[in-house]
Amino acid sequence: MKIAVTYDNGNVFQHFGKTEFFKIYQVENNQVVSSEIISSNGSGHGALAGILAEQDVDVLICGGIGGGAQAALAEAGVELCAGAQGDTDQVVCAYLSGELVSTGANCDHHHEDGHDCGHHEDGHSCGGHCGGSCGSRPALSGRNVGKTCRTHYRGTFNDGTQFDSSYDRGEPLEFICGAGQMIRGFDAAVADMEVGQIADVHLMPEEAYGMADPNAIFAVEIAQLPGSENLEVGQQVYLTNQYGQPFPVKVTAKDAETITFDANHEMAGKELNFRIELVEVR
Repeated sequence: MKIAVTYDNGNVFQHFGKTEFFKIYQVENNQVVSSEIISSNGSGHGALAGILAEQDVDVLICGGIGGGAQAALAEAGVELCAGAQGDTDQVVCAYLSGELVSTGANCDHHHEDGHDCGHHEDGHSCGGHCGGSCGSRPALSGRNVGKTCRTHYRGTFNDGTQFDSSYDRGEPLEFICGAGQMIRGFDAAVADMEVGQIADVHLMPEEAYGMADPNAIFAVEIAQLPGSENLEVGQQVYLTNQYGQPFPVKVTAKDAETITFDANHEMAGKELNFRIELVEVR
């Protein structure tokens, strides 16, 4: 099986029709065995489905996508999983594990009620400790700020349990240091490292995914959320806010009439440890 992801500097590109690059994953026995990045060669949205068909792509994972492009993909026999965001490797891993579901669900009414779904941090599963937390934060300083960095890392909890490792995936993580693509503490650790240096860092929740916010847990009437009747407790899906921006949530409860979502990051409230190796800066 081949999975294509709209690609921009390691993350899921959010506008299918303007996609310049795809990352193509070859999957065997539900495991990624290889990947490559291909160019769309400046093709418009009308030709992108054809490019994917020529690559024998079975599944496309992307952010936003229009109705015309969806129809073209369906005609080309490409399965669509839209509304994804964050690190492409992470998103593919979530798809293969059944945690990533394409949904057109919209939580506009939830925002109208005054709640805050604003935890726009990426889902954790299988790598990519991305940031994107709401609100401003002090700018970082250091030799690597504003530059593209490639790092290997291993993440553990305080009891020594490993929760993630780029070494296990065989490919360094790429990001722009200080651009908010990573959690604050990870960014700060890399900001002044030298290529080849290895650093061990301990991050409190405030430097990682923050503390869990009870306001980010909310219930919605199933009748008001088309498609939610098919969701199951424990499943991770993407909803969209009033601005059309997708964000990940986890189904925590469900009964005959309502479904409850948790928009907190699964790492919220946890202390994290990282061993970081700076591989390249450009």
